[in-house]
Amino acid sequence: MTLRLLALDGPNLNLLGRREPHIYGVSSLEEIIARAARRASELGATLEHEQTNSEARLVELIQGAAARADGVVLNAGALTHSSWALADAIAAVGLPVVEVHVSNPAAREPFRHQSTLGRVVRGSIAGFGPRSYELAVQALVEIIRSTAHEAT
Repeated sequence: MTLRLLALDGPNLNLLGRREPHIYGVSSLEEIIARAARRASELGATLEHEQTNSEARLVELIQGAAARADGVVLNAGALTHSSWALADAIAAVGLPVVEVHVSNPAAREPFRHQSTLGRVVRGSIAGFGPRSYELAVQALVEIIRSTAHEAT
C-alpha cells in the first residue's frame, strides 16, 4: 500500500530562497518539496503539497487532511508560536503530524522558543535547513508504518 503524505506550509514560506537566506538558505520551497517528494517516493509514499499565507486556510487543510492523507508534515511558520486554532485542528483530526522547521527556533528570538503545536504533533524536526523536510518525511513514514504494524 502506498502511503499518502501531505506537506502543508504556512505564511511566508512561499518566499524561501529569497527570504533571509542567512537564516533559511537559498533553496526555494518548490526545490525543498521536490527533494522531499523524491524521498517519499524512495520510501514508497507520495507527497502532496500546499502552501497558504492564511491561518484559516491552513486550519481547513488540516481538517480535510484525513480524507486525502495518512499523515502530515507541517511547517506552520510563525503560526507555530501563536495558533491555538491549528493545534486544536491537529488534535481533532487525529492524523500523525510531524512539525518541521528549516531553521532552529530554539536558537532564535525568544518568542520562537515555544510551539503551540508541540502538545499535539508526534514530533518536531528543526534546524537542518532544507533537509529538515526530507527527515520529516522519513520520520512520518516510520510513524505511520509502526502504528499500522501495532494495529495488526
